Amino acid sequence: MRSRYYARESERAHFVTSTVVDWLPVFTSPACCDILAQSLDYCRREKGLRLYVWVIMENHFHAVVQSAELPRVMEDLKKFTAGKLLAQIKAEHRTWLLDLLAGGKAAHKTRSTYQLWQEGYHPQAIYSDETMLQKITYVHLNPVRRGWVASPEHWRYSSAHEQLPGALPVIRCDPWR
Repeated sequence: MRSRYYARESERAHFVTSTVVDWLPVFTSPACCDILAQSLDYCRREKGLRLYVWVIMENHFHAVVQSAELPRVMEDLKKFTAGKLLAQIKAEHRTWLLDLLAGGKAAHKTRSTYQLWQEGYHPQAIYSDETMLQKITYVHLNPVRRGWVASPEHWRYSSAHEQLPGALPVIRCDPWR
């Protein structure tokens, strides 16, 4: 995974963003959102990823995470979800999207027909509680700023949903304090 950004401080939480190639709307069906959410949860349970906060939007996701092997975990997550998401997109007969994902494939990606994720995940180390709170607020307000919901906890594919009384969380996050 090529990127000019690197997660060099494994003891720190990092704000990460992963974006679909050409900002294409992959996460517009519950099935596609579930694939990513379940994969984040798998990485949390099985790969040592601490997941503090997350949100899935139609063409990207944000999270605050920590791992001793963050580059490897993120690479595994993106590789696994790409395969599952492409299969789901085919099952949903979104051929127009497959055509665009084929057209957005980087020239050096010679072993595949499609490219789902942009390269990298833009990790930004978090050094203070103030920055952590700012990132949590930013992540949770994404669907509100987009005009999809009036309150962050009303967006199902977000850790803010855990705060809604009686809600069944999609993923149980790790406490950051």
